[in-house]
Amino acid sequence: MAAAVVRGGPAGWWRWHRRVAAMVCSRAMASKTPVGFIGLGNMGNPMAKNLLKHGYPVIAYDVFPEACKEFQDLGAQVTDSPADVAERADRIITMLPSSPNAKEVYTGANGILKKVKKGSLLIDSSTIDPAVSRELAKAVEKMGAVFMDAPVSGGVGAARAGNLTFMVGGVEQEFDAAKELLTCMGSNVIYCGVVGTGQAAKICNNMLLAISMIGTAEAMNLGIRLGLDPKLLAKILNMSSGRCWSSDTYNPVPGVMEGVPSANNYQGGFGTTLMAKDLGLAQISATNTMTPVPLGSQAHQIYRMMCAKGYALKDFSAVFQFLREEENL
Repeated sequence: MAAAVVRGGPAGWWRWHRRVAAMVCSRAMASKTPVGFIGLGNMGNPMAKNLLKHGYPVIAYDVFPEACKEFQDLGAQVTDSPADVAERADRIITMLPSSPNAKEVYTGANGILKKVKKGSLLIDSSTIDPAVSRELAKAVEKMGAVFMDAPVSGGVGAARAGNLTFMVGGVEQEFDAAKELLTCMGSNVIYCGVVGTGQAAKICNNMLLAISMIGTAEAMNLGIRLGLDPKLLAKILNMSSGRCWSSDTYNPVPGVMEGVPSANNYQGGFGTTLMAKDLGLAQISATNTMTPVPLGSQAHQIYRMMCAKGYALKDFSAVFQFLREEENL
């Protein structure tokens, strides 16, 4: 039908088709404006790389300059401060270790808000106190920009594969704009409600994760001491009612699974100190809401003890090794 109405017959149709295709391509590329990314650690590094893979120019910053060199080699622009990122990009993603780090990056002397443009979209994928997210959102709003909290679940493996789950809090009308970027890094992007609800979902998830990891480590340790082969026990657990993510995807026992931190002396992954931090956030929220979390409190104490015993930089699944070594808990 198209060829019948385009002047020039079939040749005219092909010229028309190429023009339309070029227009569509131009519109698609128009959305690929630079994206700022601040925080290139274990999680931020693969997340930013996935943005590059999807064709987004990345403007990067990390407090450790050596973390940026790899991105410079990949074609990203590297800046000297969060403020410089804000000057060059109106869409910025931050991935930071803690609430104080987030405050510094957004409101510090060289923070994002020093040079943020009106209408900018700022997405924080750090796991921080929901109250801090709300505080930052107010500061960002005063500058005429938009803040959304979008913490992640899935770990380093999912970050590399682009299969993260994002829990998003913020103005619902801005969710689609945030989702455009987040789907480059995750397979699930879920709107949770107002600013802070993404953080609320994340700390609930991580509290359960910590509890289930300790439970898996305890069960595996007991079974091994009862004479069971660890691979056989894991197989049984994973086809029985005790199955969970900690047992079937991220088993804490060395030699049971490949490609997980327990197979690499608990290097990489999600650090024990970060899990202790997230459990601390859960404790604060539980206190503020008068919510009983006895297992969450015990998990917090165990991970704090691990940090004091030299496990701070090891993956949180090292709780298995901790239990093996600590006979008097």
